[in-house]
Amino acid sequence: MHGSAPVHVGLLAAIGMGVRATSVASEGQHQGTLNAINKMALNIIDFHCHHVPARFELTAARTAPASQRARWDAIARNLANEDLLLADIRAGLLTARVVSIPAQLIADAEGNVPHDTIAAMNDHLAGLVARYPGLIHGLASVDAYDGERAAREAERSIRDLKLSGLFVECARGGALIDAPEARPTLEVAAKLGVPVFVHPVAPQPLTKQMAPYGLIGTLFARGTVNSAALIALVEGGVFSELPDLRVVVTAHAIGGIAMATGLSSESRLPTGAIEVMRRHVFIDTQLIHPALIRASVDLLGIDHVVVGSDWPIAGDEPIRDALGNALCRAGLAEDERHLVATDNCRRLLGLSRTSSDFATKIPA
Repeated sequence: MHGSAPVHVGLLAAIGMGVRATSVASEGQHQGTLNAINKMALNIIDFHCHHVPARFELTAARTAPASQRARWDAIARNLANEDLLLADIRAGLLTARVVSIPAQLIADAEGNVPHDTIAAMNDHLAGLVARYPGLIHGLASVDAYDGERAAREAERSIRDLKLSGLFVECARGGALIDAPEARPTLEVAAKLGVPVFVHPVAPQPLTKQMAPYGLIGTLFARGTVNSAALIALVEGGVFSELPDLRVVVTAHAIGGIAMATGLSSESRLPTGAIEVMRRHVFIDTQLIHPALIRASVDLLGIDHVVVGSDWPIAGDEPIRDALGNALCRAGLAEDERHLVATDNCRRLLGLSRTSSDFATKIPA
C-alpha cells in the first residue's frame, strides 16, 4: 500500500469542523494558491457514471413524485445522451468515464428487471466501450440476487464482453449483498479479479420516513443501506471467504466505514474490521467535499479512494475544478492527487497506464 495514513483519533470532530485536523491544508491557505495548483495537469477517471440508452424506459422518471418529475425528465434525457457522456472527455476535462446502466432505474414497480433485458443492457454497454476504447470503461449490471443465473451473466460480461467489473445493488428487499443468493456473483468477481461496485438503493421504509427532510434525508437513507451492506460484507466474513474480492462503495457509506473503524476492536474478525476494509474496500468521492476525501484517505488509505461523481444524476457539470480544489483542501500532495484522480482507478480496473504516461486520442 502507498503509505496508508493513520486513523486520526479526532477524525469525526475534524469532519464536523470542516477539516481542521493537522493533516488537512491550513485554514490560511490562499484561494489563489489552490487555483494555481488546480490548473496543473490532472488526469481524471470518473468511476461513478451512469448511462441508460433511450431504448430502455426510465421508470424512475415515470414514478417520481410530481415535485420531482421535471428534474427526472431532464435526468432521463441526459442519461440517454451519448454525446453528453463524451463531452467532458472531448473537452479535455476528463480522461475517461467508468459507466454503468443501473437496472433499478428501469425496474418495474416490484423492482424487477427481466434477465434478458439485463443481458441486453450489458451487450449495449460493451458496444459503447468498443466504440470508445480507453475513454469509456464498462461495469456490467447484474441482478446479484438471482443466484447462479446472475453469476453466469457476470462471467459472460467479463469474459466475452470484456467489461471491466460488476455493478450490483447493495440490497434487495430484506437481503443485503452478503445474502447466500448473491454469493455466486461475488465468487465470479473474486475469481476473475474484477471489482464490484456495491451501489446504494432507496431502502423502505427508511426512504419514505426521510423524504420529508429533502435531499439530505433521501441520501441519508441511501447511505445508511450502503453502510449496512458494507458492514455485512465485513462482519459476515465474505472477505475472509473470498480473499480476492474487492468492492467499491460510494462516499455516502462513510458513516459505516467510520463506525466499523471506531469499533474495529469489537469486530468478529481476528484482525479487526479496519484491516479487512483496507485490503478489500474502495470508496468514491461522491459529494466532492474535502472533509469526506480526507476522512476516506485517513480511514482506508490513499490507495483506496477513487473519483466518483454519480454523473449525470447528481449533476452534469464538469467536476474538474471542484475536484481539484477539494483534493488540495484535503491536504493531498501532488502524487496523492494523481492517485485519487486516476491511478487508483486504473489499478482497480487492471488498466496498464497511469497518469505519468497517459495520452489519449479522442474520437470526434
